[in-house]
Amino acid sequence: MGQFSSTTLENRLLARARFRHMQVLVAVAELGSIRRAADAVAMTQPGVTKVLADLEGLLETVLFHRHSRGVRPTPACIELLSLARQIVGGVASTAAAIGARHRQGEGTVRVAGTSAAINGAIAAALLAFNEKHPKIQVQVSEADADDLLLATARGEVDVAVCREPRLVPEGWSYRDLVQDRLVIACGVHHPLVRKRRVRLKDVQHELWLPGHAAALSRRHMDAFAEELGKPLRYCELVTRIPALTWTALRTSNAIALVPYSVVRPFVEARTLSILSFERNPPLAPIGLLLPEISPRPAALLFSEYLERFHAIT
Repeated sequence: MGQFSSTTLENRLLARARFRHMQVLVAVAELGSIRRAADAVAMTQPGVTKVLADLEGLLETVLFHRHSRGVRPTPACIELLSLARQIVGGVASTAAAIGARHRQGEGTVRVAGTSAAINGAIAAALLAFNEKHPKIQVQVSEADADDLLLATARGEVDVAVCREPRLVPEGWSYRDLVQDRLVIACGVHHPLVRKRRVRLKDVQHELWLPGHAAALSRRHMDAFAEELGKPLRYCELVTRIPALTWTALRTSNAIALVPYSVVRPFVEARTLSILSFERNPPLAPIGLLLPEISPRPAALLFSEYLERFHAIT
């Protein structure tokens, strides 16, 4: 590589690098062949070779080693690939969103929700919404409460679904959507599933797993233990991965105190059960956060549909 500073290289990339450079670089690196890369990006082989030569001249470095079966990225190429993939991926996703808007006419709605919101309020309504509004693309992402609020403040989402935050972001409004409560979840073959009313004394000897919203659940479990006058038996599993909890419940006689919103899909699919516990501590409802001024039409349609869906169900 020529002797020049990183600033010089940065300026060269900003001024002279083109999207085609990045597209060809990614294709050749991933396919390991000039011929296959040319087919993938709809160019001729000489055209791909010329683009690579142009980029190598711009960077003053070799990007690929040629061998009998194709090409192999050099260390310099590998350094550049991360940026190239971000650019190509970003262009592709943006083009898909804009294309969906032109093609379908009604655009997209970016929805972010907590795990409880996705399981308890969004998942069941998605396909029904798509059937009613097939021209709207719904993009759903999961985030914890803090990240979700940051995303709303940055304008990265059109609709947020979560419990009411202590401080509603400026320019947004909140309204309740789905009621929630803590329940005791377990495997479908747990001996207590058939019991018509499960009392606190019935679960005092069970193995308790730390479920979703572990800190909140633990406070209630500690209160149960204080009422019983003896500690509950806890499994020392520490995780933020709900799937581990659900698998443990399905494959053992352990139980977990969890929000019904989180476990609802598994209960409805009959892969987990909830006990008829004599007390199910209430939780704050799950609701909608929407911009107060000029929300996108697709976002309004989606939020109004969610409200009607849960008013019916």
